[in-house]
Amino acid sequence: MRTDDFDYDLPDELIAQAPAEPRDSCRLLVLRREDGSVEHRIFTDIIDYLRPGDLLVANKTRVMPARLVGRKEGTGGLAEMLLLRRREDVDALGGTWECLVSPGKRLKQGARVEFRPGGAHAPQTAEVVLVGEVVDYVEGSRGGRLVRFEPRGGRTLDEAVHAAGHVPLPPYITQYQGDPEKYQTVYAMREEHSAAAPTAGLHFTPELIDRLAAAGINMAHVELEVGIDTFRLIEEDDPTQHVIHTERYHVPQDVVDAVHATKAAGGRVVAVGTTSVRSLESAWDAEAGDIVARENATTNLFLMPGSEFHVVDAMITNFHVPRSTLMMLVSAFATREQIMDAYAEAIRERYRMLSFGDAMLIL
Repeated sequence: MRTDDFDYDLPDELIAQAPAEPRDSCRLLVLRREDGSVEHRIFTDIIDYLRPGDLLVANKTRVMPARLVGRKEGTGGLAEMLLLRRREDVDALGGTWECLVSPGKRLKQGARVEFRPGGAHAPQTAEVVLVGEVVDYVEGSRGGRLVRFEPRGGRTLDEAVHAAGHVPLPPYITQYQGDPEKYQTVYAMREEHSAAAPTAGLHFTPELIDRLAAAGINMAHVELEVGIDTFRLIEEDDPTQHVIHTERYHVPQDVVDAVHATKAAGGRVVAVGTTSVRSLESAWDAEAGDIVARENATTNLFLMPGSEFHVVDAMITNFHVPRSTLMMLVSAFATREQIMDAYAEAIRERYRMLSFGDAMLIL
């Protein structure tokens, strides 16, 4: 197995630059693992493929305004940081974050960056609400830094981040000027913990959720705080040499109970997105032979062809970036050949790809 095995030609014009409106009007490619067949539908048709007693498990994490654009002290050069996760193990007060920084070569340890309300081009008379100082490098990460933030002007750190930060759309979305709330799921929790959205969930509307519930299809929620590996491609030729970073996740007892009840009644556990898959499969206890509750746990589970799935029976997902860990995860759930054929079909049919794009249901 080589990383090149999960590469494909993605035409730029197929990278969706805005979400479908309404959310559930996007296209849906249905892939059946039993024979590799595909069908082309609309996302609202997903109800036709689910059965009473099935359980949808979705990631309720909310995206924080994690993109900060400021100016480097001393030179005034532009600098950008993407907050990934707090590092309480480094700073018990919660002021130190793991970040992706740009330009990485010029943001060395000791560099200080000022972030003002309104962004890097705010008037120089604006109050400085946040200062980030690079204190260390994140091991094994190009562009990864540990940054200690200092709020000013009487604000808390969270208030300062909200004043200076922006919701971080993926770098391949360059034209979107719409409501940033469209990059949040309709069922997202209030607290903001993630650097990116669990995008398979973006297709759900309150009306569709109500229709599913009326049809006897249940829904439960886990939380996985999406972190650095969402933004990293696999650079190693041998994917088994890739080190996936840890992410915090929560699988509460009510989800475990719902999984048990669903399986006992002959229903299917349908994961909404790869982050829900990783949460559920990370909660599998091999020694107990069962899923167990996990609160404030961490996972670096890397699912690739050959991996076993113990909890998830079906999956809703988006179309993913070539050579990514997510391509390997969906190829593990189906087969590499089925996924590559389905992607080729989607491209022939001009599906909209990636985070704001169309969806796939793998049965």
